[in-house]
Amino acid sequence: MNYDAIVIGGGPAGSTAAATLALKGRKVVLLEKEKFPRYHIGESLLPYGYFTMERIGVLDKMKKSAFTKKYSVQFVSPDGRASVPFYFHTHLQHEAAQTWQVLRSEFDQLMLDNAREKGVVVHEETTVREGIWENGAVVGVKAVSKDGSTTEFRAPITIDATGRDAFFISRSGWKIRDPYLDKIAVWTYYKGAKRDSGYDEGATTVAYVPEKGWFWYIPLAGDIVSVGVVAEKTYLYKTSKDLKEIFDQQVEQNVWIKDHLAVGEQIGPYRVTGEYSYRSRHCGAQGLILTGDAFAFLDPVFSSGVFLALYSGEMGANFADACLTDNDFSASRFVKYGTELCKSIESMRALVYAFYDHNFSFREYLKEFPTMKGDVTDCLIGNLLHDFQPMYDGMSKHAKLPEPLKHGAPLLQEETVSVQG
Repeated sequence: MNYDAIVIGGGPAGSTAAATLALKGRKVVLLEKEKFPRYHIGESLLPYGYFTMERIGVLDKMKKSAFTKKYSVQFVSPDGRASVPFYFHTHLQHEAAQTWQVLRSEFDQLMLDNAREKGVVVHEETTVREGIWENGAVVGVKAVSKDGSTTEFRAPITIDATGRDAFFISRSGWKIRDPYLDKIAVWTYYKGAKRDSGYDEGATTVAYVPEKGWFWYIPLAGDIVSVGVVAEKTYLYKTSKDLKEIFDQQVEQNVWIKDHLAVGEQIGPYRVTGEYSYRSRHCGAQGLILTGDAFAFLDPVFSSGVFLALYSGEMGANFADACLTDNDFSASRFVKYGTELCKSIESMRALVYAFYDHNFSFREYLKEFPTMKGDVTDCLIGNLLHDFQPMYDGMSKHAKLPEPLKHGAPLLQEETVSVQG
């Protein structure tokens, strides 16, 4: 079957890329291994995701949804002291300053349905087993449907949006883990847990664990709260490998978290995931673009996951459309894509490093550099085209910030890569 573009994966990156191309009149097929709706973590959106959602036509549905409205993020010390919330509207004078905390099963279904409505051919329960490489270029994929039949899909451009499964990264040996951000997360859900009142009810709370990590506390619709702890594996597993025991031990390490959960009831399983931060050696190759978590994943302390999926999904689709217009799918076409995407990720990556540095305090930093609160807020809301160098110049006096990673450019050399599944 021949198309203009193949998109692998139906999550936010894939549905965004597919809808963007379909809106440009391209013939697009999207292959998703699961049947939606399905569970997924990563529930907090950033304000600047508004603009991508507006362009692909889902904004009105988001406004009509029951998702919890999010206006801010706050930070809480182990002894329970909460920072002044970072209210997005104080810096972003636009209705985008209000975003959402989403149930991903419902949000991803909404996004995938939108891609269908825009004309994308969607095949769920269809697992891509193999990329088709010819003369150093990706020219399609082989996929297996639920009934076991194999179909070959061909297109001059393929967009990998397979999330942390990272189809092409895994099969090409391109995954490079971040040298410092080696964390895991243990999380679960509570019903009836304490929420802040009024305007602050939907705030994301980042609550510190002494010297070791942090909790997320995300209020969802239906009186449900998503809550999880992120820290180094050796620390979390030092006394037990039982997820409930690990979680309960860490709750005792933060007064605010303990107080907020005390009135609630834990529901559902405890979950764990690791290998938190990585980036692909390459952002693509001839006929191939990587987007979202299929290219890179950054520690989620600032809720960057879904935003970067939307951002890279739209950007990747725009580059793919230009290739289709020019009938040129060479890897060199994606140098700018890789450069721009990596620069955006690095803006948040440096902030994450500062967060984990024991010698750094956002409170003390903003006391010393009060004019930088706007820059910090810009980074927190996803305005990644902003110049953050002045902010990092000040931060570097108190925190060891990372050098930008040098990898992430497209695979330019002509070579055939085996990606047998």
